[in-house]
Amino acid sequence: MPVQDLREWIGRIEEMGELTRIEGADPNLEIGGLTDLYQWDMENPALLFEKIKGHPESYRLISNVLTSLPRICLSLDLPTHLTRQEFVRTWRDRLKEFSPIAPRQVEDGPVLDNRQVDAEVDVTQFPAPFWHSEDGGNFLGTGNIVIMRDPETGWVNAGTYRVQVHDSKTLGIMISPGKHGRLIREKYWAKGEACPVAVSFGQDPLLLLLGGLEVDYGEDEFAVAGGIRNEALDVVAAPLTGLPVPATSEIVIEGEIPPDQFHQEGPFGEWTGYYASGERDMPIINVKSINWRNDPIVMGCLPGKPPNDNTYFRSPLRAAMLWNELERAGVPGIVGAWSHEAGGGRFLNVISIKQMYPGHAKQVGHATTAVHAGAYANRFVIVVDDDIDPTDTNEVLWALCTRTEVTDDVDIVKRMWSTSLDPMAYAGDEGPRYYNNRMIIDACRPYERLATFPPVARATQEHAAELRERWPDLFTADGKVRKDVRRASRNGG
Repeated sequence: MPVQDLREWIGRIEEMGELTRIEGADPNLEIGGLTDLYQWDMENPALLFEKIKGHPESYRLISNVLTSLPRICLSLDLPTHLTRQEFVRTWRDRLKEFSPIAPRQVEDGPVLDNRQVDAEVDVTQFPAPFWHSEDGGNFLGTGNIVIMRDPETGWVNAGTYRVQVHDSKTLGIMISPGKHGRLIREKYWAKGEACPVAVSFGQDPLLLLLGGLEVDYGEDEFAVAGGIRNEALDVVAAPLTGLPVPATSEIVIEGEIPPDQFHQEGPFGEWTGYYASGERDMPIINVKSINWRNDPIVMGCLPGKPPNDNTYFRSPLRAAMLWNELERAGVPGIVGAWSHEAGGGRFLNVISIKQMYPGHAKQVGHATTAVHAGAYANRFVIVVDDDIDPTDTNEVLWALCTRTEVTDDVDIVKRMWSTSLDPMAYAGDEGPRYYNNRMIIDACRPYERLATFPPVARATQEHAAELRERWPDLFTADGKVRKDVRRASRNGG
């Protein structure tokens, strides 16, 4: 059964042994610091902070949310035992069969349990950590979703954009150029109007996953979530703006983004692992209303040196999207894909192919830089043969070292879509540079030498399977070497 809300998700991961509870932490660098330490390695438990210093005892915050593959699988209603390659194949198959299911409007929901309006509004009551030591303030919105409605079409977008606390009634919001929320906001501003907005600061993690991915322009993330869950998502009309918000959200603020009011925002430790975008004037949200559940839980999604909670989930999801988009573009022969964790699930993409004709590898590389899932902030595309596991860094580097002719197999593409968060996007007199250049590397065996290229010095998959069957004492059920065996016998004597 799909997860219904953040609280059920927390209960499910605790049953899986993937949750650690922490009492008495300070939002000033302790919550952020502990989360950071837990992100030095992936697959560590999620952290539920309770009895947070300076806040009501029942107010909580969860972080390190999507840094394990089993928790990502749970959020997508997939089997929780999948390997990386199995996940990519399973998820891309799910996407092929996917049909959106429109959200279901309901009259009431837990998010409406409590409300403050106008002069009562105080966003500082909720835990908004000072996450990194060099941050420019406290950030409430890191694992949030920002909900807007297109004034021309009525399309509702729910994207993840960072939100800083300026004071009890004012939040800052940073949205990169080209992102759907920014396009919608600019439509209101072009008419001289403030942009109505609702922001959820705790919700089913599936919505956070979708808010950080390239869902197609004009597609409703709530409907996408319904299709993934195979049942409609319950939404209520936010009392002030009428925007649809998840009925089981923990906290939802309502307000507007005026076209003529700005505030210094940042710096903030970002998903690239740097403080690249600095401190700049950014739009604000004038908060008019707050709605929240009893005993609310803020969701924190801490960026930093990748992999991190802000990027780890993107690797398998973007890999599946790239694979499907390449096939839809008419590119044949794709057998695997991976968006590497070290590149924040964006900067480094690896595509595995079964070569079918001369120039096939180059075609795949160039297409990967242009399809929607690979267009934003991509820097390196490496194309490898079908005997290389694209999720295995050593195998990819081996192919790069032994199958690339640097004078012929490396192409540069200039002035592609990027972000000011990229530390290589230098700002000049004209302001931040939102372009980047990218490298396409053909790390495949030369097509004309496929029959004569030196054979690989390693046991074949068939021979390996036979050996595992003959010597079961030496191997685990998933085929890995057992490290605790001191004596073994051949199967059958």
